[in-house]
Amino acid sequence: MTLRIATFNAENLFRRATVFDLADAALRKQVLDEFAELVSLLDHPVYSEADQHRIAELIEKYKAYDLDPENPPPIYVNQTRGGTAQLFRKSGPEHDPVITVTAKGRPHWAGWAELVQDDVDIDVVKNTGRVVTEVNADVLLMVEVEDRLSLDRFNTQVLGGLLHKRPYPFNMLIDGNDSRGIDVGILSRLPIRSIRSHIADKDAHGEPVFSRDCPEYEIDLNGSPLWILGNHFKSKRGGGLARRKAQAERVAEIYEAALERSPHVLVAGDLNDSPDSEPVRLLLDTGLRDVMSHPGYAGEPGTYGTGHTLSQKIDYLLLSPELWGLVRHVDVERRGVWAPRTFKSFDTVTSKANEASDHGALFADLDL
Repeated sequence: MTLRIATFNAENLFRRATVFDLADAALRKQVLDEFAELVSLLDHPVYSEADQHRIAELIEKYKAYDLDPENPPPIYVNQTRGGTAQLFRKSGPEHDPVITVTAKGRPHWAGWAELVQDDVDIDVVKNTGRVVTEVNADVLLMVEVEDRLSLDRFNTQVLGGLLHKRPYPFNMLIDGNDSRGIDVGILSRLPIRSIRSHIADKDAHGEPVFSRDCPEYEIDLNGSPLWILGNHFKSKRGGGLARRKAQAERVAEIYEAALERSPHVLVAGDLNDSPDSEPVRLLLDTGLRDVMSHPGYAGEPGTYGTGHTLSQKIDYLLLSPELWGLVRHVDVERRGVWAPRTFKSFDTVTSKANEASDHGALFADLDL
């Protein structure tokens, strides 16, 4: 049998943080950096006077106290209502209040900071579906998916409904460690026999290794197991190299353990780094092989944006030696990306605003 396996970073299916819609890349980075700063400050067990001042400053700057449906802020601090377990109080005029942090530290209030989300435009959703249907994989790892019910609704209502295609009989997703709703799920035409999650794996400091998870999906190949290790490594925003390296080291260990159960193992997903980077080299040193280095692939070196350069190669299908010998064809479906000076997109992709994703979908055909 010929089995098509693919990975696709869909950049969410139905809902996405509004900050990612900002056209100004520098402003987008500033909001994300200051959100990360706020989350870090809020986790301090004791708030110093400087901590309280900066927390209040960021809440005021982003109006993170007001979920105005007509003009929602990019960041919102969600507090439990009533009682004394509050982070801050407001005073002064309602339209421009002064924020005073009253909590003494993380144990003294209940709530969290979050990036505000909004609905993804239906044209974007349909273009995401077009990528999936054009690839027509037997097993598709989906990166940046909100939750399992969203994946199921996309499968039945978009693929099977709006696009009139055959939906996948099996789908699964385990919510990971990222509160923004960017998880790693799977669509499969073959039965999913078991799942192993690694959301609780810890690093040397006792913190979660994985930004999202490294779910192990066991796919039934006529009684023989195929293990897919799905990943979405820490982004390069703010550096992140040490975190990606730790994630790669742990994935290498998980891969070696999976090989003891079956020779058919692959690592798939968005590793947020190029093939010559230390994290990716750690994986390749285990004997895993990148399908885009196969003689059967002759396209552009990257998977992100125009794909012109190796630095744009961040999505991977890494195969065990047994699977590598079975590869017959490799390609990247790029038509969901808007890059008019480089290649032709789907007719329905007319701008960055309605592109399916800025990632292509990487796929490989294996004779099993």
